[in-house]
Amino acid sequence: MDQTSRPVTTSEINSLRREVRGFLAAFRREGRFTPTVDCWVRGWDDEFSKELGRRGYLAMTVPTAYGGQGRTHLERFVVTEELLAAGAPVAAHWIADRQVAPSLLAHGTEEQKREYLPRIAAGECYFGIGMSEPDSGSDLASVRTKGVKVDGGYRITGSKVWTSGAHRAEAFFVLTRTTPLGDGGKHEGLSQFIVPLDSPGVEVRPIVSADGLHHFNEVFLDEVFVADSAVLGRIGDGWKQVTSELSFERSGPERFMSTYVLLESLIAEGRVQEHGSRQLGRIASRLAALHTLSFGVAQRLHRGGPADTDAALVKLLGTEFEGDVVAWAADEMDGQAHDPMGFIGQQLRIAQVQRAGFTLRGGTSEVLRGVVTRGLTV
Repeated sequence: MDQTSRPVTTSEINSLRREVRGFLAAFRREGRFTPTVDCWVRGWDDEFSKELGRRGYLAMTVPTAYGGQGRTHLERFVVTEELLAAGAPVAAHWIADRQVAPSLLAHGTEEQKREYLPRIAAGECYFGIGMSEPDSGSDLASVRTKGVKVDGGYRITGSKVWTSGAHRAEAFFVLTRTTPLGDGGKHEGLSQFIVPLDSPGVEVRPIVSADGLHHFNEVFLDEVFVADSAVLGRIGDGWKQVTSELSFERSGPERFMSTYVLLESLIAEGRVQEHGSRQLGRIASRLAALHTLSFGVAQRLHRGGPADTDAALVKLLGTEFEGDVVAWAADEMDGQAHDPMGFIGQQLRIAQVQRAGFTLRGGTSEVLRGVVTRGLTV
């Protein structure tokens, strides 16, 4: 039996949750990290990622032959949820662990797997994702970045935008058009490549957020050469591979727990006003439902089944929920005496700045409604 699909008992799940929660509580007491809203985007800490690797909390579903833990999607879900609930600094390894590792397992060559997976598992190899392009909005298939076949490989020219961590990552997956548009439609003729970010011809330009922080980037590729060995999967299969990858990107608890630290702090410090208690009940019930839905995606992946529609639904409902939490928190704090530089004040400001991006990154709500509708009518 594939160990990643073995039966997992409730007792095992609860034991793992207590283990991770205890580790995080101890680290926080020691001052090893300060919780933050949107920790999977903002909280970059190489040493913390390496510590997670040492404890076996990264590449959990990657087979042990490639340096992973050979554990299940259900166990990985538990670890992920606890990290997010604690607001831990997980941005460094996040993309590599969440979607690069599964994509390498599904489509990578043996050489690619052995080069990257053990280091991802150790928290030492960080990746970005090169999907979105300037002026393309949410139309992912309108790729203008081109990959032209040359002797021994390809020359890639184009640009990508909103590439998280590109200024710190080692490499990124780049979706390119390797065949001109024809009768097959814009979803045909797309391919993926693994491009080191220090390659000649690659330029990373920062996109600074309204709060002055830098985690997004625009990446320009000017005749960047990549060898044939850098092709991910098969030439022409890029669209199928990317849509499969998006299931991992959209379905996790990060799509509804980015604001959990703020929510928990308001409750813990008694900041919920009497008129806000009923709304808090609605928020709690929505959070529970989203947890169940997202855990259901993990169960589908655990059984080896498709989860595209449910993943899109998690992202659609989850990111709208996150925005509602920010609005509710702002209403609760309005008129209350508090230190604007204190923890809650800081987290509220961060959440308000990040809120606009919740329903954009990973696909807009409009696009996701289309994905869900198609999935439910097939």
